[in-house]
Amino acid sequence: MTFPPDLSAQMTEWRHAFHRMPELGFDLPRTSARVADLLRGFGLKVHTGIGQSGVVGILQKGNGTRTIAIRADMDALPITEQNGFAHRSEVPGQMHACGHDGHTTMALGAAKALAEAGDLSGRIVFLFQPNEEHGQGAAAMIADGVFDRFDVEAVYGMHNIPGMPVGHFATRAGPITASEALFEITVEARGGHAALPHMGADAITIGAEIVGTLQTIVSRKLDPAQNGVVSVTGFETDGKRNVLPGRATLTGDARALTPEVNARIETAMRRIVDGICAAHDVSGHVAYHTIFRPTINAPQPVATATAAAQAIGAPMDSACPPKLFSEDFAEMAATRPGCFVLMGNGTEGPHARPLHSADYDFNDAALAHGAAFWVAVARAELGA
Repeated sequence: MTFPPDLSAQMTEWRHAFHRMPELGFDLPRTSARVADLLRGFGLKVHTGIGQSGVVGILQKGNGTRTIAIRADMDALPITEQNGFAHRSEVPGQMHACGHDGHTTMALGAAKALAEAGDLSGRIVFLFQPNEEHGQGAAAMIADGVFDRFDVEAVYGMHNIPGMPVGHFATRAGPITASEALFEITVEARGGHAALPHMGADAITIGAEIVGTLQTIVSRKLDPAQNGVVSVTGFETDGKRNVLPGRATLTGDARALTPEVNARIETAMRRIVDGICAAHDVSGHVAYHTIFRPTINAPQPVATATAAAQAIGAPMDSACPPKLFSEDFAEMAATRPGCFVLMGNGTEGPHARPLHSADYDFNDAALAHGAAFWVAVARAELGA
């Protein structure tokens, strides 16, 4: 893989600037303005305010009529950074703990390189998306007509993976990341005196029974060949010293790689809660909200991504195991044929720390690899 050294140095500067000034959700005034200014400087036609604060850069090369899109996310996380390097976050309680600063920078580097290239014929739409972390930015850009306005035929996205070697890529046809559903289970019992449990109905005991039985959804109610996760992450009651609680609220998170498995999890959860509550003569309620759908890669873009990696001499696992984290790119891949790619962030130090960790950092050594990969995808799709 080769990439202009001067552009690699520029990308490092851009990435560090984004990292120092992280912004959240849709509230990305500095980030969006900087991205738009850079794209204009490369000669791209720029549209702002797409999906509230998204930025779109249009690069037309030659007379080709085919259009592809390359998407990068821009938002950070409400985490206090614990790194000590010079480019650490300068915004209290906010940091780029997921590498979106790197994703944005790699797409910018590719835009600059492709703007200067002469071997393409077609249109590349660079999508810089807000609010990926809450799963709202992609839908907002789609609702603003980003695919229809610019005649996008295929869309590509990428995420760094700590622990994978730099310069390595992975993808797969079919499901590559999971759906995420948030649930809240409420048990309305009768409470009572801690010394007289037979005269009331203890919401803690009933809630604990629900927690244990929920673990049978994956182990006993799903096909063992299908993936799923059900995690109870909160348990709150109104109990006091010597007072049995009359109300318990369980909250949690469920993951699945297909809509069908997600539906099975929800159905099983409702049956479990209804059955246990009926057995104890109390009432129960389940609120189940799917906030991310699974990301489903289409075969042809996956083949293109695999060819792009081969073109730059990068290792590519084109049949990698799916991941159980969720990704807002799923909305785009459900609207147009798409391919979501995983890219190595390194195996040591802050580059190998888990995503969303306070001591994580995107690896500057990966910037040139990612940008070169995007250039190769564009050439594979739009080569003159």
